[in-house]
Amino acid sequence: MEPLLEILKNLHPEIDFNTCETLIDDGLIDSFDIVTIISEINEEYDVVIPAEEIVPDNFNSAKALYDLVTRLEDE
Repeated sequence: MEPLLEILKNLHPEIDFNTCETLIDDGLIDSFDIVTIISEINEEYDVVIPAEEIVPDNFNSAKALYDLVTRLEDE
């Protein structure tokens, strides 16, 4: 989880990614951030996030995003 938190903190150091669960809902991250996050996750974790997984529920919190990454790693 630490590499993911580092990716997120590099994008927006002002956001507490450990506790925030409304990143998309509150507009704290936008579509450009999501593209960057997906690219960084691909590089760090060697997983590809399919288009059907790019939904708000998977990007609303660091935990949801990490759960997505671990699920994709297991496939």
